[in-house]
Amino acid sequence: MEFTKEKTLAMRSKLIGQSCRLFYSDDPVKIIRARGQYLFDEAGTQYLDCISNVQHVGHCHPHITEAAAAQMDLLNTNTRFLHDNIVMYAERLAATLPEKLCVFYFVNSGSEANDLALRLAQQYTQHEDVIVLDHAYHGHLKSLIDISPYKFRKLTGQKEWVHVAPLPDTYRGLYGADLPDPGQAYADAVKDLIEQVQSKGRKIAAFFAESLPSVGGQVILPNGYSAKVAEYVHSAGGVFVADEVQSGFGRVGTHFWAFQLQGEHFCPDILTMGKPMGNGHPLACVVTTPEIASAFTANGVEYFNTFGGNPVSCAIGLAVLDVIEKEDLRGNAIKVGAVLKELFRGLHSKHEIVGDVRGVGLFVGLEMVTDRKLKTPATNTAAYVVKRLKEDHIVVSTDGPWDNVLKFKPPMCFSVENAEHVAQSIDRILTDIKTTSLKLEKDDI
Repeated sequence: MEFTKEKTLAMRSKLIGQSCRLFYSDDPVKIIRARGQYLFDEAGTQYLDCISNVQHVGHCHPHITEAAAAQMDLLNTNTRFLHDNIVMYAERLAATLPEKLCVFYFVNSGSEANDLALRLAQQYTQHEDVIVLDHAYHGHLKSLIDISPYKFRKLTGQKEWVHVAPLPDTYRGLYGADLPDPGQAYADAVKDLIEQVQSKGRKIAAFFAESLPSVGGQVILPNGYSAKVAEYVHSAGGVFVADEVQSGFGRVGTHFWAFQLQGEHFCPDILTMGKPMGNGHPLACVVTTPEIASAFTANGVEYFNTFGGNPVSCAIGLAVLDVIEKEDLRGNAIKVGAVLKELFRGLHSKHEIVGDVRGVGLFVGLEMVTDRKLKTPATNTAAYVVKRLKEDHIVVSTDGPWDNVLKFKPPMCFSVENAEHVAQSIDRILTDIKTTSLKLEKDDI
C-alpha cells in the first residue's frame, strides 16, 4: 500500500518528532526508489542526487543488494558467535590502513563510533579533556553533542573539559592561504590552547577532528596541519582521533582515507568510519592501535555490540569494497571531481557572488558571498540556489557556519555529464539573479 504524498506528510506530522526535519521542509520531495546517482519521486520524476554520500557506490547497487540478500537468507545473528565475515572484513579494511591501525570495533553508526573513540581515548590516557575544531559536528549522542560546537552552542553550552580550536579554514579563517605555512600557524593555535588547558591543571585526552570538516563548510585542511597537531597532542599525553564518518572510503580519490592527504608520515591514533561503508546499511567502525585497545581491555569491563559487525553488515561492507575496487571509483572521483572543480572555477570567474571553490575528489564546496573583499556570507542566495536547483531536479544542500556553502558529496558513480549539468544549472540560476536584479540578502547580514 502506498499513500499519497499529502497523506504521508500528514501522517509524518502526526507521528514523527518535529525536530526530525526533512529536506525542503516547505515542499518536501517524496522519494520512492533510486538507482545509481538518481532518485525518483512518486510521479516518476528523476532527481540528480548530490547529497547522498551515504549511498557511497550508488543507490541500490545490485552487487550489494545481492550480497545482503544472500547472507540474510543464510544467517544473521548476535555478534558474539564466531563467524568468518567479521574477520574477513577487518582484514580487508586493514589492508587500506597504516600498519599500526589494526584493531577493529564494529558498531552501527558514526555516532556510536565516535562515542567509542572518545571512551578509548579517555581510558588510554586517563585524562578527560578534549580539543575539537570550531563548528565541528561528531554525532547526536549526548557525549558527542558535548564535543560538537555546531550543536552545543545552541544547547547547554561548552563543558569545562571541552576546548575549541580555530577551524583551519584558509579562505575565511584566522590564517589565509597567502601565508607561507598556514598549516603551522593553525597547529600553533592548538599548541597555545594546550598550554592554556595545562595552566589550569587539566590534561588532554584527545584532539578530535574530521579529516575534512564538512559541517564546517567543506574545509580542506592546510598541508602539515595534522602532523604538527599530533606532535603537540602527543607531547601533552593525548591521542589524535580522526573522524572519517563522512570522508573515508576513497571519496578524495587520490587516497582511500582523507587523513592520508596530510602526508605519508601522519597517522591518527584512532580512526572512526561510518556513513559510506554500508552504502545505506547501518554499519560503522572504530580502528585503533594495539596499545590503546589493550588499555581498553584492561579496564575489566567487557565491550560488546549486539549488531555491530553482524554477518549481514559485514557481507555488505565487503561488497562495498568490491565495488570501489572493481569499478575504480577512486579513479572516477579524481576525474569527475577535477571536472566539477574546474567548472565551478568558471562560475567563480563569471559570478562575483561565488567567493571560493574548494575540494578534493568528490568532496567539493562552493562558498557564496555578497562581497568578495569582506567575504560577507550570501546565506539567502545560497538557500535560493538550492531551491531553484530542486526545480531543476538537482538535490543539493548547504553547510558552513552561515549556511552559505553549497556542498557536493554525491555517490561515487557521479559522472562528468552530471557535473556539467549541475554547473550549467547553477550558472543559469546565478545569471537569472543578476539579470532580474533579485535582492536576496539584507545589508546587515
